[in-house]
Amino acid sequence: MRAAAQGRRAHASTDTPATTSHPRAMRSGSATAAATWLLLLLLLAASSLSSSAASSDGSKSGNTNKAHNYEEALRKSLLYFEAQRSGRLPHGQRVPWRDHSGLTDGLEQGVDLVGGYYDAGDHVKFGLPMAFTVTMLSWSLIEYGDDVAAAGEVAHALEAIKWGTDYFVKAHTRPDELWAEVGDGDTDHYCWQRPEDMTTSRQAYKVDRENPGSDVAGETAAALAAASMVFRKSNPHYAHLLLHHAQQLFEFADKYRGKYDSSIAEVKSYYASVSGYKDELLWAALWLHRATGKADYLDYAVDNAHDFGGTGWAITEFSWDVKYAGVQILAARLLLRREHSAAQKETLERYQAKAEHYVCACLGRNAAAGDGEEDQANVERSPGGMLYIRQWNNMQYVTNAAFLLSAYSDYLVEAGVETVTCAGGETADAGEVAALARAQVDYVLGTNPRGVSYLVGYGAKYPARVHHRAASIVPYKHSKQFIGCTQGFDHWFGRRSANPNVLVGAIVGGPDRKDRFRDDRENYMQTEACTYNTAPMVGMFAKFNRMAREEREQRAATARSPVTSMAADL
Repeated sequence: MRAAAQGRRAHASTDTPATTSHPRAMRSGSATAAATWLLLLLLLAASSLSSSAASSDGSKSGNTNKAHNYEEALRKSLLYFEAQRSGRLPHGQRVPWRDHSGLTDGLEQGVDLVGGYYDAGDHVKFGLPMAFTVTMLSWSLIEYGDDVAAAGEVAHALEAIKWGTDYFVKAHTRPDELWAEVGDGDTDHYCWQRPEDMTTSRQAYKVDRENPGSDVAGETAAALAAASMVFRKSNPHYAHLLLHHAQQLFEFADKYRGKYDSSIAEVKSYYASVSGYKDELLWAALWLHRATGKADYLDYAVDNAHDFGGTGWAITEFSWDVKYAGVQILAARLLLRREHSAAQKETLERYQAKAEHYVCACLGRNAAAGDGEEDQANVERSPGGMLYIRQWNNMQYVTNAAFLLSAYSDYLVEAGVETVTCAGGETADAGEVAALARAQVDYVLGTNPRGVSYLVGYGAKYPARVHHRAASIVPYKHSKQFIGCTQGFDHWFGRRSANPNVLVGAIVGGPDRKDRFRDDRENYMQTEACTYNTAPMVGMFAKFNRMAREEREQRAATARSPVTSMAADL
């Protein structure tokens, strides 16, 4: 159903601060008599550079140079979150095959827990991955909000975030109480029903002083802090409310420490907190520092850097469970921007060294141990160039890696730093980091050996049998006849035909390490989509839409250059 962070890849690496180098400048000239030949040479050079870039970013597909419509991908990615809504749907709901659901959530416990998101293809509301989804949606707008706005999608992006934050505000019923799950995965998985027909348990589970959950409370604090920044201009009162809840949740998470899966046993089979809660505490502290500017939160991240593993773990993945790479990149940003005291610099340099270990692992530039064992210092690549972490829902690691790589390359460029230093002394430049991010995004969109878009509804060829209850059954609005728990399995789950409803914007689990993919509803490891797969891609599609537009404008300007004009006159 979803990938837990089992067997996480974490290794020690050398604490090597980044170095800088000076930009290189090139000049070119032309001779009138050789204008035609020069134009041909320029075109050949451009083709060669494009092929070289494709090779360096690891993409080996025959579709490497295919142009993608990132704006279309952005629009469709935001539609997906509307398909995942729980609760009473608004009048502006754009996914017509969904209707109201989960309208009694929290009733048995005397609290209003209506709303929020279903995480994947079932109907449980899991707090930890939902909060991470909102954090990544918010981070997308913090970094690339202007690009989202330029594509005309900022209102839909804000709606997607607010649908989650409204729920978190309701779920945070006391300063030291957070409702972390609604529904039971075991009973839910015995049924194949539309959410509108749900007959499964809607038991709600909470963390509090006696039953702590620092990981889920910390991630929710991070989500609300990041979201407060997004709403600061458009809705300052709401932003203040979110920040208030974020600060209370962080205090609760830090004061009453413990793993939430020790307090809520029902979650262990689905979203166990394998990495523990210390990464979430660092993550929340850094987001609160970014949202408030208060030195206390940065002091917390610096003072606990070693004991909490922030400067100890050298990580090769980033996910709803394992936040260390994200923590390290946020900390490195502060160093690059010089937003720190002299006393904090050394610790932030250690954070940056680990951040660059992650970046270099994705690039395959870290020096291997050389002991004959599997290279654990770098991320595996499929033959088609996809970053590969593990079999179950590997796309979550691809999309989140693309975001971190892109954000870090932007931080480097903004700071005027050109190189990343890898374990073993090898270096990479910011352009290579950005190119790898784009290559992963393009792989998702169909630049891969199969020519399949793993963003549902985009392109000519995409998964048609997504492992998703609501998408695989006749729409409730078309047929309100009740579909029972096992009836869905009998009449809908086993059908070989395509789903009657297209889950537009969903990013499925994706192919295996050999780029193989089987489009089968029963193949949940590859065909189930999750909200946290798509969330970071909102920012990526927006950014690369802007870059593609700039590239088109540059090509048009080049076509009008004097060299072209002279060639045309010959």
